[in-house]
Amino acid sequence: MALVPLSYNLRSLLVRRSATLLTVLGIGATVAVVSGVLALQQGFERLFAESGREDLLVVLRKGATDEGGSVITRAQADTLVKSSTEIAVDPNGRPEASLESYLAVRRPKLDGGETNVPIRGVQQATFRIRGERLKIVEGRRFEMGADEVMVGRKLIGRIQDCGLGQVIVFNTTPFRVVGVFDYDGPFSSEIWGDVDRFAEALERKVYNRAILKLAPGVTVEQFSRHLEDDLQLPSDVLTERDFLMGQTRALSNMLLFLGGVLGLIMGIAAIFTATNTMLAALAARTHEIGILLSIGFRPITIFCSFLFEAILLCLLGGLVGCLITLPLHGIETGTINYQTFTEVAFAFQVTPRVLLVAISFSTLLGLLGGAWPAWRAARLAPTVALRRH
Repeated sequence: MALVPLSYNLRSLLVRRSATLLTVLGIGATVAVVSGVLALQQGFERLFAESGREDLLVVLRKGATDEGGSVITRAQADTLVKSSTEIAVDPNGRPEASLESYLAVRRPKLDGGETNVPIRGVQQATFRIRGERLKIVEGRRFEMGADEVMVGRKLIGRIQDCGLGQVIVFNTTPFRVVGVFDYDGPFSSEIWGDVDRFAEALERKVYNRAILKLAPGVTVEQFSRHLEDDLQLPSDVLTERDFLMGQTRALSNMLLFLGGVLGLIMGIAAIFTATNTMLAALAARTHEIGILLSIGFRPITIFCSFLFEAILLCLLGGLVGCLITLPLHGIETGTINYQTFTEVAFAFQVTPRVLLVAISFSTLLGLLGGAWPAWRAARLAPTVALRRH
């Protein structure tokens, strides 16, 4: 079965350059909107997924879905750290475990309005466990026992009183910003201070979670079963990666839903655009189709030729949409994490997955938009088509 030469379709697109350009731009705008939302979702998900560690465990009160909903008393926390032989120890015999508090506080934004900013109280062991991944980019670490804090890099320029040397008041206690730190993941949108000083200032003398490393030979499942049976502190144990991935679920699903709705609404309009363009091409080329049918080309080859032309048209639009989206890569923005109701800053990520979805989406638009015109072209009778001009 002979196929219609590809040059025929390319020449057709060039001859109708105005209609081709308008259709490509319309498809490109649709693809750009959908891929932009997906790039936002990928940026948010990657912020949490790539920063989580498999060798670090997070212990929460049983049934808690996030840190804010987990409460561990000081007596329970001391029992957990001192009596659990499964916890690793450093060369000095200190348990590789740290107790942390977490709270969302309202803070004014530099561009107006307020938002919830997470503040984390940490112990000295947190720095030892985090290691070199936590980088001080300005100033220094806060001193334990002092009314000092260090702020995440992504809060600078967004939240008031977060500059180096400025003072942040929590409740009625002023804390001086002595450092700016960076850390892969959501921590760079937090404020860190001494857990005991935060407990006094905020009148919350409890912990929200423990982070720890297990001793060699101890599995997560073994430690988890041990704490599930603990009558004093029944707990949920997750790897940090699993815990952070759980914090993305609400917003990630919302962004995927938004992308799907926008893709459906704008996609329907794009399909009609592609269909109208191909119908106009069919009307202008009826005589040519009659000649092709007369010289031996079968209806199925005419169908494939017109369908390929529609797909090619939409693929060009998909490429334009990808080019529009690419400059978004790395641009930072901030939004509310609906799992914790705190603001988190992250960057658009135009990943290969986003580009693949964009190209697949544009191909689907071409298939749906070109099927009807291609079917009509294939059903033309040669004698009828040759009489039309």
